[in-house]
Amino acid sequence: MAEPVERERSREYEAEVERRRSPRAPLVVRVSYSTIDALFSEFTRNINEGGLFIETENPPPADTRVSLHFKLPGSDTPVQARGRVVRVLPPGGDEPAGMGVEFEALGPEARARIDEIIRGLKGR
Repeated sequence: MAEPVERERSREYEAEVERRRSPRAPLVVRVSYSTIDALFSEFTRNINEGGLFIETENPPPADTRVSLHFKLPGSDTPVQARGRVVRVLPPGGDEPAGMGVEFEALGPEARARIDEIIRGLKGR
């Protein structure tokens, strides 16, 4: 009985992947994020210059605006960005629970550093 639900989830995931402008690279860093009324600290699962996925059991709803703060490997300068939750995966599925966040405001230096990290990870 759960098969149609899983098939639908798979289609939604494939559609989400197709909308990405560039592929995501696996990257685990601690990220602090805040909504209008709360502050959280979790870990990323993957990233690209367009956004990131944060693993969390309690993601805010889609379209929630978040402020992000994290450090990229090899850099002591924290990245500060703003984004919007574009995908929510609830607990209990095949994939870890969490949220996909699309960057709405990300500085050019941070974007270039993320792109450099992604190229480095792909070259392994």
